[in-house]
Amino acid sequence: MAPRRHGIGLVGTGYLGKAFALGYLSAPIIFGPDIGAPELVTVAASTAARGPQEAAALGFRRAAADWREVVADPDVDIVVVNTPNYLHAPVALAAIAAGKPVHCEKPLGLTGAEAAAMTRAAEAARVPTMVGFNYRQNPACALAREIVAAGEIGEVYSVRGTHNEDWAADPTLPLGWKTRVATAGYGALGDVGSHIVCILEYLLGPIARVNGHMRTVHPRRPAAAGSTDFVDVETDDEARFLAEFASGVMGSVEASRVAVGRQMALTYEITGTRGAVYFTQERMSELRLFRWDGAKRARAGFSTLLLGPEHPDYGRFCQGPGHGLGFNDQKIIECARFMAAIRDGTRASPDFREAMHVNLVLDAVVASAAGGTWVAVPAAA
Repeated sequence: MAPRRHGIGLVGTGYLGKAFALGYLSAPIIFGPDIGAPELVTVAASTAARGPQEAAALGFRRAAADWREVVADPDVDIVVVNTPNYLHAPVALAAIAAGKPVHCEKPLGLTGAEAAAMTRAAEAARVPTMVGFNYRQNPACALAREIVAAGEIGEVYSVRGTHNEDWAADPTLPLGWKTRVATAGYGALGDVGSHIVCILEYLLGPIARVNGHMRTVHPRRPAAAGSTDFVDVETDDEARFLAEFASGVMGSVEASRVAVGRQMALTYEITGTRGAVYFTQERMSELRLFRWDGAKRARAGFSTLLLGPEHPDYGRFCQGPGHGLGFNDQKIIECARFMAAIRDGTRASPDFREAMHVNLVLDAVVASAAGGTWVAVPAAA
């Protein structure tokens, strides 16, 4: 039986455009031809004028004048939404109405309510969905979850999670769509904080309530590159919150886009009664594990587990342990899992429903920061 064809339509060619193109084209090479037969069909860039250039650069068959052409193209089977956040809902809802699976970048919606509406529409139409929390696809994450679930570190009682970067630390960086509520929804909280929230909920279950704080470190930025006209920034530069999980685990989460010196400090440390696991994305092919067996403290310490072919998905890329995976490999795994879910009629993960809960957590942090108190995360509708 021939593998299922997947015509890929990409809306938005920004930061992750190349990663999506590589992800879909590489998936059958890495995971085998039965995963599906992806074809890069149509792409819509930020402007119609840029379309032909981006199509040629990324290997798409043709360029569209705007995103509506991508959704309507009869040769497009999967719509990939790689736009600024404010376009996620309109593009995804149009694709759902057309009965086409949607692969959407994170965060899913500008708000929890918008994400919930997207989720309800997809589930009512029985349209497969996937959300681009690519760091969740790192084999180290699956290994950490296995260790926690198996009780190897005992009963978990606390967690610390961060996603800190410094791409916006320069106060002369001009305004962009990520600095406006109408186009971004959130600042650092949604841009990077959503990643670590998604991972922590994957490892430890849903967050039930939060107590948050948010701050804009650089409240005014140039209106454009080189401009002397400074304009107010509407979104947060950093956010941090205490979290209580439904399981009773307590934790803290920190997200920043102005953490000078940190390029990819997505980290988590999970502590249990008999050990702990620690991960940093800056060393993405390692997981640190501590097992406490009552030995003398002078002989106790973390060991480094190097990812290898015995860990899920790593062996698809490389047969040598410790050789390591890269950033784009996570997107390849993500694209492969979405095509496999479509093929098998199963749910991809994280799908819209999982991503919706991340949005609900972020909304609760915003409400808590405004009110200065604990806020419960509402149950998913």
